[in-house]
Amino acid sequence: MDNFEQQILFSDILPPVSQISSRKKKIEEELPADLPPFRVIRKERRRRSVSAYRQGGVIEIHIPAKMSRRQEIQMIPEMIAMVLRREARERKTDLQLMEIGMQLLTQYLPEFDVHPASINWRNMSERWGSCTTVDRTIRISDRLVGSPAYVLNYIIFHELIHLRVPGHDSEFNNYLIRYADQGRAEAFLEGFELGCQSGGSGVIPAVNI
Repeated sequence: MDNFEQQILFSDILPPVSQISSRKKKIEEELPADLPPFRVIRKERRRRSVSAYRQGGVIEIHIPAKMSRRQEIQMIPEMIAMVLRREARERKTDLQLMEIGMQLLTQYLPEFDVHPASINWRNMSERWGSCTTVDRTIRISDRLVGSPAYVLNYIIFHELIHLRVPGHDSEFNNYLIRYADQGRAEAFLEGFELGCQSGGSGVIPAVNI
C-alpha cells in the first residue's frame, strides 16, 4: 500500500481564483476525459523526480515546481496509469477475499453458524459493500483495491455480520464493535469520501507547496 501523506495547504500560497479556473480549464481541454480524480502538487524542494499515489480517493501527482505546463500535461496520464497498474497488482483474488472472511469469522464471530458462499469485487460507487442473505454472497467495492488491510477487513467484517443480522440495529453494532480497528477504518473511509467529493471527477487545480 502506498504511503498516505498529510499535506498542510495554506491559503496565502494559493494562486488567485481566476488563475486557478483558467489553468484548470486549459488542462481539462488537453487531457483524456475519462481520467479518475487527480490533483497535481508542485513542490519547491523537488528538482527532477515525480511521484504519484492515491490519497483519500484522489490520485496525487507530485512534480517539481519548475516543470513546464506542457510537461505536466504529458506527465499526468502516465503517472495515473502507473498508479492504476500498481493498484491492479495489489488487487486480491476472490479466493483471498474469502480467506480473509473466514479468518474474520473465526477471530471475531466464532458463534456464527453461517458462512459466505462467495466474496468478490464489484464496481460500486455508492456503497462500500453489500450482502445478499438469500444466497450468502458478499460484494466489496473495487474502490477499496489497494486500501490498507484494516480498512478492507473492516468492510468484509461488516458484511459478514449481515449474514446473520440484516439491519444496523443494536445487535449489529454489538458485533461490529468487536473489530479492533473500527474507528481507524471509519476515519479512513470518511477521508476517502471527502477527497472524492471535493475533487469530483477529473482534474483538481494544481497547488505549490
